[in-house]
Amino acid sequence: MKTEWTGDADLVRTVGRAFRAQAAAVAVISPGRELTAMIGAGSDSLFEIASISKALTGMVYQDATERCLVSPTTTLRELLPLENHGEVGSVSLCSLAIHRSGLPGLPPGMHPLRRNLKFLVRGENPYGDSLAELLDQTRGLRLGTPKPKYSNLGFQLLGHAVAKAAGSSYEQLLHDVLGPGFSTPFRAEDLGEADLTGFGRFGRPIAAWVGEAVAPAGGVRADISTMRGFLRSVLDGTARGLSALDPVADFTPRVGIGAGWITLEHRGRPITWHNGASGGFSSWIGLDRDAGTGVVVLSAVHKSVDRLGFRLLTEFTPTSESTT
Repeated sequence: MKTEWTGDADLVRTVGRAFRAQAAAVAVISPGRELTAMIGAGSDSLFEIASISKALTGMVYQDATERCLVSPTTTLRELLPLENHGEVGSVSLCSLAIHRSGLPGLPPGMHPLRRNLKFLVRGENPYGDSLAELLDQTRGLRLGTPKPKYSNLGFQLLGHAVAKAAGSSYEQLLHDVLGPGFSTPFRAEDLGEADLTGFGRFGRPIAAWVGEAVAPAGGVRADISTMRGFLRSVLDGTARGLSALDPVADFTPRVGIGAGWITLEHRGRPITWHNGASGGFSSWIGLDRDAGTGVVVLSAVHKSVDRLGFRLLTEFTPTSESTT
């Protein structure tokens, strides 16, 4: 395994000073050039992109609305077998996409505290459920106030509901809409040699967070080549479901949300972004759409890379002086 940063010299100099990781990969696209840097990984090494999965799911959802497979007011019970599950069936897809459905972050029927304890003590994967098990966990679930509240459960249901509307699995729909480079393994046995092992903050290897149910909210894997190509397609406008990036509601004061994607002002410029963190991985994707610049950071360590992502986006965005 490589122990030194490799790739484009300008980017290697920047990220080599910024952080250390056992395995990481970074891609930058700006007008006229694309840069990649890697350590402990190749261009085809697969990382958990964690909650960046939600940004992909938002685009899959928007694409489905544009193709009239669903509408924003379509409810979950119209697509998933939730007829006898109570209030959860009445939730609309549009409310899920902007984290305003009234759903909790995770279903109580999942026993999240018990699972989190097993993860902390034994490093076990807390998200190995099937779709059928996830739906069963929502039985009798009561909705809260429909105000902004980040919900993994909401995006799990959104992704699987849209896939059902398309007559597909979530992974196949992801391939059809955004390309074949993304994977959503159900079991640890499904992982291959290219799948990296993630590590906790203190260096402990962490079991892969895999599972059918979690895929649309945090179970997608991708290599840096796939993420760079995806980033390019978003910046050049060829990606499907691009309207997911456009903010349609407030998420917090001065922070907007589209279908999964977050928008805010950073150093006086509007930035569209999402981050991710699983037990052993961290990730970040961000775009300055006006400047045509984007950054992806993938790390096989549970330690935030948000600060690096924002800094790289600032450093590699052309200034007004350099573009005149």
